[in-house]
Amino acid sequence: MSAHLNAPQREAIRYLDGPSLVLAGAGSGKTRVITHKIAWLVDQCGISANNIAAITFTNKAAKEMQERVAGLMGGRMPKGLTVCTFHALGVKIVRQEAVHCGLKPQFSILDASDTVQIVADIARDADKGIAKQMQWQISSWKNAMITPGEAAQLADNELASAAAQLYAEYERTLRAYQAVDFDDLISLPVQLFENHPEVRERWQNRLRYLLIDEYQDTNRAQYRLLRALAGVRGAFTAVGDDDQAIYAWRGADVENLKLLKEDYPELRVIKLEQNYRSSRRILHAANTLIANNEKLFEKRLWSEHGDGDQIVVTSCRDPEHEAESIAMKITAHRFQNRSRFSDYAILYRGNHQARVLEQHLRNQKIPYVISGGQSFFDKAEIRDLIAYLRLLVNEDDDLAFIRAITTPRRGIGAATLEALGAYAGQRHVSLFAACFEEGVTQHLNPRQLELVREFAAFINRLQYRAPREPAAQLLEDLLVAIRLEAWFFEHLDTREAESKWNNVRDFVGWLGRKGEEDDKNLLELTQTIALISMLDKEDPDFDGVQLATLHASKGLEFKHVFMVGVEEGLLPHQSSIDEDKIDEERRLMYVGITRAQRSLNITWCERRKAGRDTRRCEPSRFIEEMGEDVRINDRKSNEPVSREEGKARLANLMAMLENRQEPS
Repeated sequence: MSAHLNAPQREAIRYLDGPSLVLAGAGSGKTRVITHKIAWLVDQCGISANNIAAITFTNKAAKEMQERVAGLMGGRMPKGLTVCTFHALGVKIVRQEAVHCGLKPQFSILDASDTVQIVADIARDADKGIAKQMQWQISSWKNAMITPGEAAQLADNELASAAAQLYAEYERTLRAYQAVDFDDLISLPVQLFENHPEVRERWQNRLRYLLIDEYQDTNRAQYRLLRALAGVRGAFTAVGDDDQAIYAWRGADVENLKLLKEDYPELRVIKLEQNYRSSRRILHAANTLIANNEKLFEKRLWSEHGDGDQIVVTSCRDPEHEAESIAMKITAHRFQNRSRFSDYAILYRGNHQARVLEQHLRNQKIPYVISGGQSFFDKAEIRDLIAYLRLLVNEDDDLAFIRAITTPRRGIGAATLEALGAYAGQRHVSLFAACFEEGVTQHLNPRQLELVREFAAFINRLQYRAPREPAAQLLEDLLVAIRLEAWFFEHLDTREAESKWNNVRDFVGWLGRKGEEDDKNLLELTQTIALISMLDKEDPDFDGVQLATLHASKGLEFKHVFMVGVEEGLLPHQSSIDEDKIDEERRLMYVGITRAQRSLNITWCERRKAGRDTRRCEPSRFIEEMGEDVRINDRKSNEPVSREEGKARLANLMAMLENRQEPS
């Protein structure tokens, strides 16, 4: 097993005398260390898989880890092993300890658009933009474990003050719905463990060894959860890279690396500096760049992969020209090197940069795939269907009730819901419960009453069947009962109806299969849907160029990388320049550079549209910070040639080839 490991990797896997921090540079084999350590703990140390948890940040990372552990251990995942995201672990804890959290085990998990809706309702402010900002502020406080009382003291601007006033009512509303938001999935277990020592002890005994992936991305609440679970023994391995900490805007706190050293003085720090991904030139540029950041831990990546291609920086006239030249370069490079489209990635700072790239890739008939775009679950028709499922799990979920009862429309309008809502508010019960109360007959006319009770009875019937029948069967019956397909085709034009219905079929098929594979009923599946940010729809065999934001590219690698828009004001972003927070942007550039295995092309635009105006741009300071072993192309060498010149060049090339073939 250890034949393919280098000495620091072996040390990281076998060290068990206390807490350890593995500083894993880009491409240094961190997943290999975590998966081999799990196998080592089970096979060599006799620790039961039931007592081990590996915690990741994405479902994709968890899935990859499970597959690799299974590969190391005879093709099967050890029974009882926990490999999941922080939030999925939170769901497990809250579900089992629901009574201590003031919840029923069948609580709802609300996603960002639900919580923005709640904030907008409480604020009686129809402006979704402001509601979104306030929800973001509340989320930041919850991640930092700041209570509503403390938030009021900390609020230092108008928006924060408004958010602080809503914070307590927002929390009360969630509990009234028997619902939690994503932040609660971390903060509730933390409060639970800090207030109930006997519960904490039970979980410490259950999860005796922890492995934490991407440790630099943890926020303060996640760190407190780790500390509560690890206890004084500190039986954990945290794997991370301070040079790839790019999520401060999402609450991640690089200070957690410092805290680890302070809270665990006996912490063993092991550095993985050998990179298995990139050429020496690429690593030299990455090292030279990141040396400009203040360091918590010194490390320098090295590689045995040879010098590799020269890194090329090219200036372009504008984003149109940039996109056109990249599409042409990919076509030519692929032809010369007989490579696949999937060997190439185009990385950018913001999603808005993708549109022009997509146009030019389509013009050149280059297939592509985008990651970091809109999630499948954000589509309205999928959210409508999920509302029904949420209601099956938890009938107190008023948001789900309103969405389900009005989709498709069944003669129940705003007036009916308002009257039902007013009555439910007086009685302090959910809308669903209000349907069946005797008193409601005074508030709704007979027709309204018949319609809402019919709907509630339908949900009751499905609720009864949900734990007893396969998810796929129940979903099919649900679609037939609500006549969703017919409703689409009656109310939308044919193309839109087909598209929405295909999405619904995709979703239902996927959920049914997942129910069979994981042996879960519809209630169990629904509680985890909110945690899945993307359907597993990506086809690993699809041969297409990958388009991704720099944030979404972390953890990926490609033979050939194009980084676009590397300009002052875009990378580093203007807001970071204004707030003097360049370090995180530099780490983002570092992440982009270290995605590349063989070649790296960097482009920047001399002009870029800003609203109706066009502004002149400067190359990013990061280009100079990459050192001198970088070839700078001027724009002329990158201009598309005229048709006549192109013909002349082609004729010269053909003549050269013919001369070469003549016998000497």
